[in-house]
Amino acid sequence: MTVVGAGLAGLSAAVALVRAGIPVAVAEAAPRAGGRCRSYHDPQLGLTIDNGNHLVLSGNQAVARFRAAVGAAPPLAGPDEAAFAFRDLTNGESWTVRINAGPIPWWVLSPGRRLPGSQLSEYLSLARLLAARDGRIDAHVATDGAVWTRFAQPVLLAALNTAPAEASARLAANLFRETLVKGGGAMQPRIAEPTLAAAFVDPAVDWLAAERQPVTFNRRLHGIGFQDDRVVSLDWGRGPEAIGDAEAVILAVPSWAATALVPGLQAPDEFRAIVNAHFAVPAPAGAPAMLGLIGGTAEWLFAFPDRISVTVSAADRLVDIDRETLARQFWADISVAYGIDAPMPRWQIVKEKRATFAATPEQEAKRPPTATRWRNLFLAGDWTATGLPATIEGALRSGETAARLAAGAALG
Repeated sequence: MTVVGAGLAGLSAAVALVRAGIPVAVAEAAPRAGGRCRSYHDPQLGLTIDNGNHLVLSGNQAVARFRAAVGAAPPLAGPDEAAFAFRDLTNGESWTVRINAGPIPWWVLSPGRRLPGSQLSEYLSLARLLAARDGRIDAHVATDGAVWTRFAQPVLLAALNTAPAEASARLAANLFRETLVKGGGAMQPRIAEPTLAAAFVDPAVDWLAAERQPVTFNRRLHGIGFQDDRVVSLDWGRGPEAIGDAEAVILAVPSWAATALVPGLQAPDEFRAIVNAHFAVPAPAGAPAMLGLIGGTAEWLFAFPDRISVTVSAADRLVDIDRETLARQFWADISVAYGIDAPMPRWQIVKEKRATFAATPEQEAKRPPTATRWRNLFLAGDWTATGLPATIEGALRSGETAARLAAGAALG
């Protein structure tokens, strides 16, 4: 079995296949695994950082299965409850939304848990999203009011990486059904600490190596040979190499790479950026692990022992701004949010121009299924039809699905 790509989707597929007793050959074009969830040493900061801050939730079952399978030891950081802290930079107001553990949402009735000053009718309006099957979010719920602007909008923006009003209502509904509807036990934010590599990537690569199925790096797929209803060869740059009749291929590469390799493949072709910033200074004592900001350029702050990190979703408006200008804007927001009076420390800006597909109804309709019209070719990636936004959970789940179908095809 060949797995092309060692991002989280490819690693998930490879781990699932090996656990099923099927040998795999994993090829990665880059010199390291992880894809868009990668970590590296940054000489400007003198720190090991992630390319971005990728949040998962306690209810993400594929995350739990994957980490357990590869023996990922470092626990994911986060509060013991589903607590989401916010600060409004325009007026200094702070609040924390605390979702109770069980599925009965009594937190919306508790002044100490819900958004200060919010009304029950606002939460009931948001609940209408659960019945959505198509269209944009703003066709189903009111996109104004305190609950929307101070809680739902920033949370959905981070999850969908698309302006929530124009985003797919179906994706948002699926997301809520798997998390918010199940209660705070499934909504606890979990952050990879110290790095994404330590939490997800390195344990998987090491596990595969221990199983004598190591990842081969700097190996790019240049072409796929098709005949009738199957893949018959792969070209790694030195001409086509035939594959066996019982072999299958899992293509776990970005959507634009997949469409260049597979004739007639429809896939999302509109993307949204994410901009991240890292500052080489620890957050003040007592700062929440994650803080949502309202009214600034920065949207979420992440407090690590050795750095403060910033994430801005759907950040296309920022990608062409000078990096130092962005750093100073972010540091100004951090200073207000944390009450810091200090010069800007060493910094780094990371721009992902095609971070995820645009989670609009139109782009959602372009997501392909795992199986293709070739009986031994399968797709994996957060851009495939997982039913979820482009998230770590979706990527891992896509790998599991591809592995299951590929194993069935090989055994059949």
